[in-house]
Amino acid sequence: MKEKVIKIWPEIEWIKDEKLKTQVLDAWVYAIENSVLTPEDLEVIPFSLLIKDCKVTFMNHKRTAVQLSVDIANKMKKNFGDEIKIDMDLLIAGAILIDVGKLFEYHKVDGKLTTSKAGKLLRHPFSGVAIADRFGLPPEVQHIIAYHAKEGDLAKRSVEAIIVHHADFVSFEPFKA
Repeated sequence: MKEKVIKIWPEIEWIKDEKLKTQVLDAWVYAIENSVLTPEDLEVIPFSLLIKDCKVTFMNHKRTAVQLSVDIANKMKKNFGDEIKIDMDLLIAGAILIDVGKLFEYHKVDGKLTTSKAGKLLRHPFSGVAIADRFGLPPEVQHIIAYHAKEGDLAKRSVEAIIVHHADFVSFEPFKA
């Protein structure tokens, strides 16, 4: 399964810290192994069940959010220099993991995707933090996962969480009905 996750998530290799890289990989392996979805499903299913006739796939949206996060962070570091501190490993790990909990929001009925009971009761930022904690990911990464969506609007986000939050919404909002 690890090879399949690396295939759909080549961005994991961008993480320099080997322990963090392994934790991110293990979290995704766990989520897939405990989901109704396969790595192959993630390349074809819509990234949201909330958008009618959504044609953008889960992995297309996810990769875009991660790549935008890195691009934004690099531009900020270039333009602001020492005035801003951005931990790229934490940013990349968090960006890769923000929707790992979504795998528990899906259910299959007669081959069609629906929202699972867990998905109706517990949104993915919460299940994502639980998965991240299970694998000992640092609180900074859990913070990015927890506060990337609307649940974080009343919280003080770290600079990494701010970047990931905006990158995620930039690759989501244009597709909302």
